[in-house]
Amino acid sequence: QVQLVESGGGLVQAGGSLRLSCAASGLTYSGLTFSSFVVGWFRQAPGKEREFVAAITKSGDNTYYGESMKGRFTLSRENARDTVSLQMNSLKPQDTAIYYCAARSPLNSDYDPAPHQYRYWGQGTQVTVSS
Repeated sequence: QVQLVESGGGLVQAGGSLRLSCAASGLTYSGLTFSSFVVGWFRQAPGKEREFVAAITKSGDNTYYGESMKGRFTLSRENARDTVSLQMNSLKPQDTAIYYCAARSPLNSDYDPAPHQYRYWGQGTQVTVSS
């Protein structure tokens, strides 16, 4: 069973930065490597639907961002270390949410902004941006 664990959330003032990480485990048992998965980040604020933040292709060559994240967030991956990192700069109070790491089925090679297209999910990490 592939497992994803997020870390790096916390409380930051508006204009500050945070770096979220997502580490994968259980890959050896599944017979897969981290490079088998398209990985995405989503966020969910109280009372709101889960929102697409960013995604990265299996090789890391291509990244995609939600509209409000463009120019502020940067997603990268290190397949050799089974991790992806989301660098978030110029944070705003409206970025406050629980941030989730997710991975698509290894049969899928394209990014997708829809949460239901992702098979594996982490437990989430809280990001709070104060004004």
